[in-house]
Amino acid sequence: MKKRALVSVFYKDGILDLAEFLHTGGWEIISTGGTSKYLQENKIPVTDVSAVTGFPECLDGRVKTLHPAIHAGILARRDVPSHLETLKTQKLEPIDLVCVNLYPFFEKVQAGLSNEETIEFIDIGGPGMLRSAAKNFRDVIVLTDPADYNEAISGIKAGQVPLEFKKRLAGKVFDLTSAYDAAIARYLLDEEYPRFLPVSLKMGQSLRYGENGHQSAALYLNTDRPGALDGFEQLNGKELGYNNIRDLDVAWKACCAFGLSADGTMPAGEDEIKRLIPSAVSSGKICCVAVKHNTPCGIALGDTLHEAYEKVFACDRVSIFGGIIACNTKVDKAVAFKLGELFLEIVAAPDFDDEALEILKKKKNLRVIRIRKAPKEAHECIAVDGGLLVQQRDLSLLDKWEVVTKTAPEQRDIADMIFGMRAVTFVKSNAIMIVKELSATGIGGGQVNRIWPTIHALERSAAVMDAATKESADTGGSPWRDSLPSRVLASDAFFPFADVVDAAAKAGIKAIIQPGGSMNDKLSIEACDKHGIAMVFTGLRHFKH
Repeated sequence: MKKRALVSVFYKDGILDLAEFLHTGGWEIISTGGTSKYLQENKIPVTDVSAVTGFPECLDGRVKTLHPAIHAGILARRDVPSHLETLKTQKLEPIDLVCVNLYPFFEKVQAGLSNEETIEFIDIGGPGMLRSAAKNFRDVIVLTDPADYNEAISGIKAGQVPLEFKKRLAGKVFDLTSAYDAAIARYLLDEEYPRFLPVSLKMGQSLRYGENGHQSAALYLNTDRPGALDGFEQLNGKELGYNNIRDLDVAWKACCAFGLSADGTMPAGEDEIKRLIPSAVSSGKICCVAVKHNTPCGIALGDTLHEAYEKVFACDRVSIFGGIIACNTKVDKAVAFKLGELFLEIVAAPDFDDEALEILKKKKNLRVIRIRKAPKEAHECIAVDGGLLVQQRDLSLLDKWEVVTKTAPEQRDIADMIFGMRAVTFVKSNAIMIVKELSATGIGGGQVNRIWPTIHALERSAAVMDAATKESADTGGSPWRDSLPSRVLASDAFFPFADVVDAAAKAGIKAIIQPGGSMNDKLSIEACDKHGIAMVFTGLRHFKH
């Protein structure tokens, strides 16, 4: 009996070679619409699907292959006599190969089309044929990926397509259609936490290894919605690894929290600040951040990128070694020269001057990443054994601006307090950040209590300020303009005891910003009043495990 193949593809890559092979081998090719026209234009004979079904395409092409003559031909088991008898009785013939790919819903759902236009790119017949063929994979070769065409051709030439290969092809069908359906579900559902979680991801790249050398890993990207790490350009350096991507994600989110020049993104919580603190001066300046082991080791704002970077470098000249630098504006020649003096894993920015790029590329292993998009994902998830935890991203900053002490913050300190609260949200909890002139001077976090990171951050800040004083004396300039010490402390969570305030007072801190909400808030307020420190409660905790 003559073999028959049903070919209906939106993407035409490789289809002419496959169709030519089938035709030359005596196969009858059944096809639809645009594919039929494309094959005939290239001199490959085709039987139109309507000739098989005895029914014309209708409803503007919505109904073409939804017919027993197609699905019975695909689903009939060759080892079940009653199935073959049914085909004979109904004057139907088997279909032995199905080659189908789907309408480009993944692409079109991101294109900003109207709801009506987007829905027209939901494929119905394609998934139906693929699922039928995949269910009957023992008897039907099913192809969704041009990368599999040659192996299928080789098997047909050999007279036997291996069963394991056909099973793998069937698995790829359900891999594709499940992601396709998930993307449609995410588009149509108006539920933040639906009963079933639709996830539609496609492998972006395999990675050399995971968190450690003995762990395998891969990067998957959304098929149906844009993200900052979807479409970034690597302009130089080694292949990215698992830890590189995790650190890059944190670094990029941190610098974009202060706005992104490439697309006009405003700083996080700017509307809240304008509403709660009308006297505050916007801190939406140029941001530079250094990340090491998934937490910032330096973060600062400046009127220029050079100023912001100098502050970041001064914050922790040790930990920045082997770290990641991210900036929310274009990197110029002067900053690139400074970056070139360090060993860094990654430099990320929305763009680079030609001269800057030339300097950075002299380090062949340095990964230079151009990212033009701000983070967009509204939720984040983490795997647990047997499932996923899903939560909203922490995108708010303040719920209130409540001065709870007798002393109010000085105007000069308010911008630093806002900066500190934005920046500390990216540090591992329990997180403490010491701030001076829109720069972290000491960062502590990742501990199981709050006093340890407080002491660490204060000691680090004192050392940084001492170094700045010496540098100013030696060279006549430093990233900080006025006298010691740093004046502001920001915390990601409340203080259960007065110990943090007492330590801050000894170090000369003049203003503290924290969420408040502890049963012992009175203790820290009284301690601030005792030491003449201003304290503001924000009402929002920003714990980052």
